[in-house]
Amino acid sequence: MDPNYNHSSQYNPYPYGYHPNSAPYPPPVYYPQHSSAYPPPSNYPQYPPPNSAPYPFQSSPSQSPPHPFSIVPPGTPPYQYIGYGYPQLHQQTSAPPLPPSEIQSTGGGPTMTYGVSGINAATHHPSVSENGHSSSSSSPLYPRIDYQFVNLSMTENIPSAPASPPAPVAAATPPPVAYQSVSAKYESDSSHGLRPSDSFSSFGSLSHSGSIDVTQIPNFGQSPSYIDPQTNQQYQTVSLTPSKKALKVLLVHGNLDIWILEAKNLPNMDMFHKTMGDVFNRLPGKKTRITSDPYVSIAVTSAVIGRTYVISNSENPVWKQHFNVPVAHHAAEVHFLVKDSDVVGSQLIGIVAIPVEQIYSGARIEGLFPLINTNGKPAKNGASLGLSIQYFSIEKLSLYHNGVGAGPQYIGVPGTYFPLRQGGRVTLYQDSHVHNGSLPDLKLDQDMHYVHGSCWNDIFDAISKARHLIYITGWSVWHKVKLVRGMANSPEYTLGDLLKLKSQEGVRVLLLVWDDPTSRNILGYKIEGLMATHDEETRHFFKHSSVQVLLVPRMAGKRHSWIKKQEVGTIYTHHQKTVIVDTDAGYGKRRILAFVGGLDLCDGRYDSPHHPLFRTLHTVHADDFHNPTFTGNLAGCPREPWHDMHSKIDGPAAYDVMTNFEERWLKASKPHGLKKLKTSYDDALLRIERVPQILGVNDQPYLNDQDPEGWHVQIFRSIDSNSVKGFPKEQREATTKNLVCGKNVMIDMSIHSAYVKAIRSAQHFIYIENQYFIGSSFQWGSYKDLGANNLIPMEIALKIASKIRAHERFVVYIVIPMWPEGVPTASATQRILFWQNKTMQMMYEIIHKALVQVGLDGAFSLHDYLNFFCLGNREAADPHDNVGDQSPSLGNTPQGVAQKNRRFMIYVHSKGMIVDDEYVIIGSANINQRSMEGTRDTEIAMGAYQPHHTWARKLSYPRGQIYGYRMSLWAEHLGVVDDRFTQPESIECVRHVRSLSEANWKQFAADEVSEMRGHLMRYPVEVDQRGKVKSLKGHEYFPDVGGQIVGSFLGIQENLTI
Repeated sequence: MDPNYNHSSQYNPYPYGYHPNSAPYPPPVYYPQHSSAYPPPSNYPQYPPPNSAPYPFQSSPSQSPPHPFSIVPPGTPPYQYIGYGYPQLHQQTSAPPLPPSEIQSTGGGPTMTYGVSGINAATHHPSVSENGHSSSSSSPLYPRIDYQFVNLSMTENIPSAPASPPAPVAAATPPPVAYQSVSAKYESDSSHGLRPSDSFSSFGSLSHSGSIDVTQIPNFGQSPSYIDPQTNQQYQTVSLTPSKKALKVLLVHGNLDIWILEAKNLPNMDMFHKTMGDVFNRLPGKKTRITSDPYVSIAVTSAVIGRTYVISNSENPVWKQHFNVPVAHHAAEVHFLVKDSDVVGSQLIGIVAIPVEQIYSGARIEGLFPLINTNGKPAKNGASLGLSIQYFSIEKLSLYHNGVGAGPQYIGVPGTYFPLRQGGRVTLYQDSHVHNGSLPDLKLDQDMHYVHGSCWNDIFDAISKARHLIYITGWSVWHKVKLVRGMANSPEYTLGDLLKLKSQEGVRVLLLVWDDPTSRNILGYKIEGLMATHDEETRHFFKHSSVQVLLVPRMAGKRHSWIKKQEVGTIYTHHQKTVIVDTDAGYGKRRILAFVGGLDLCDGRYDSPHHPLFRTLHTVHADDFHNPTFTGNLAGCPREPWHDMHSKIDGPAAYDVMTNFEERWLKASKPHGLKKLKTSYDDALLRIERVPQILGVNDQPYLNDQDPEGWHVQIFRSIDSNSVKGFPKEQREATTKNLVCGKNVMIDMSIHSAYVKAIRSAQHFIYIENQYFIGSSFQWGSYKDLGANNLIPMEIALKIASKIRAHERFVVYIVIPMWPEGVPTASATQRILFWQNKTMQMMYEIIHKALVQVGLDGAFSLHDYLNFFCLGNREAADPHDNVGDQSPSLGNTPQGVAQKNRRFMIYVHSKGMIVDDEYVIIGSANINQRSMEGTRDTEIAMGAYQPHHTWARKLSYPRGQIYGYRMSLWAEHLGVVDDRFTQPESIECVRHVRSLSEANWKQFAADEVSEMRGHLMRYPVEVDQRGKVKSLKGHEYFPDVGGQIVGSFLGIQENLTI
């Protein structure tokens, strides 16, 4: 394999894990300068290192990170860039520090006072002068310390990892630290791991399992809050032992820079093993001590935002793990939960709680903190956790201030597995087919015109011209689907016949298809799966051909519990949709071409921008009827129109898409059990480095920088080590590839990172099309602990609120399906709609509060900033229509009423976002927890821009291919092209689009049948002036098919629908 495939360790460190390239440790503050725990610093590199993101330092994992201040001046926050991404070296202008105050413990502890002056609180703590340097004889290498009390220090420096404090004396308890409150909710779980969130989720609920006495746990997370009428500040009362203290609930929006260093004197939680060990240790032979397997979870409110790896069998673990975590939470504290990992779950050892109020100014807090258990008492004498935390507000992170794709030094999304690839071409598609002349001509800059591509025609053409390899991944791949239909002089091959033909020509044809656990083919007896993916049919069709098909189940890891394995295998899927082929590169050479997006190569997907309901039932859809909303007799029913987004990548990033396929194939083809006796599929992959005709990724000629049609592309994924081969097994090494350490699993969750980065960088508008829109449940008014903790909805709402406060125009357009595919009255569908309603309302309430704050609530509507839409179509009867066999027996059934009213929703299956007409994300990932978490559904996406068509380059509205793509989508949805559409953030544009969508909804919902020209409709809910989302009067249920539009929730919370 080309050595460049896996060289991402040279690139940006992932913010969720320790990376040898990430910010270094300073010399130990509490250790001797050259203690055995930390070797002396050495090998100072240049800043920034070549071929890396502008992070401060690179070193090997074995080296002790050197002192940072010879590299970056004090006071420089991380990831600060100006102009085109050059380091901005300046003093940090943080908010004023909180005033000195006196904190007194009423539980018999000492009274602690902290202020500007240094405090020699203990003999092993050096006193600190006003310039932040130790007054001892050692050289002044320490970062500035403005406050120090007992073993807690706060500085305003770059968040380099502090050295760990010294181990406390075994017989002594570390001095208590102010604010040792514990206010989060930690659930007791006597079932030992039955809750799905017990295994690490990067956004999961807080939970643990083990023998904890529920009666001794305070009411964490549900403690009362109140509003101070004088300051209008929200406070939260925190249960303490034996006192109570009110902490401010503040919005933490930006990045938390955290180092988890080590823990000291942890208790042995494996009491059974300890007892058995004591018995066996009496026997002769080698003595083995069995103790806790600790790890640390970092939580804000009910959301876990980071997690260390597990260190086995240690009461004094050393992690030295770095996290740079995006946050957008209202919280009183940041919690560090030290847990013992067990086979059946985990047990809580102790908690450290850092008040948000103390980090809000941007000061760094570091030290060795005592671990408190759930009853407010020390977990064990001397049990403590060494950590550092620093908060950088969104206003100080200039990485997000210059839009997307700012300049030649722009590095893309930092901390990802795959780097930003420069050079190449991208084609953007809407729907599977676009007829010539069906969409208007759109003019771009430099007298260019937008070309409306036809996705399935291009895929058919690319497969037909492949000479060496055809690799396909899919949630569903159906051999009977026809990619090209109704085209003169074009053969209508089925996909299966085409792939067989290419394999007979000697092309390597490999298919990775999700194995639906509900479909089976046992001794010829076929069981159709609940999801109707045709997986067994497709495998059987290719059985005796040279086309190799792997049906891949979604599996948990070996070390996961039986319950977790059942959940992953039953609920989650392999959801990626890619086609990879070789194509002509000229001069007798071949290069790699890749298609990425939301379209599976299966039934029900073929559609065009007209989205017919009845008129094509006897032509292009004669053998391709798909509408899972209806059950029973389907004669004469409308088909379900399908809208989607897809892309073609021609250039270096296509090789990263191929790397994803190779990593997945090697994992899926690894033999298990009796299959080990069979021939492995490992040799099926084509080694392109052995094929001289195929160019490698480094052989790809870059386009001229002056080419206005050039693209920069980056590949993102949601996937874990249970689905790929090639992720390191050792946790420290995994973070060098920017992977997140989960519980017994390594995770790539860069799709979520890409969305957050793009939203934070947006300056004018955001346009989203997605099959689902659920997230940020930690901010909902209820069901906060649901676990749908992706940041995307919250980041969008906060972006709008910040623009309102700045008196700048900013608009977000979100297009979703009218209801999730399936029966809208079903309980699962109703739950999804219920969570979606909660997400919408949370966003509108934040916008309302921002308008009130600046006194604009009377001047602007909430819809002037945020709108949700859906798509629908209605066909008037025509004597020449082929409407199929009318069935009078349908009566008042949903299919009968839909047939009579000649209307149906257009199913939005897209997974894409456009920002400021300069950046686009397209892939397979929905905006929900399943797609964003990385440990659930496997996903892939691309993010791309044209460097010659950005706001930073033009200082005006970009008019490149991304602009043309959005305008083409709007022309499809609205049926018109209007000059107002060229400035989507303008009040004139958003109100005009809103009025068109309301007119389309009225036409769709009317009793009279009429032909619809436009398809974009307001989502049928009412939003009052305070942001509450409720049913639209007179339209509480979906037309014809029923089901509450705002959804309903009756039952237990589960992971299926989030």
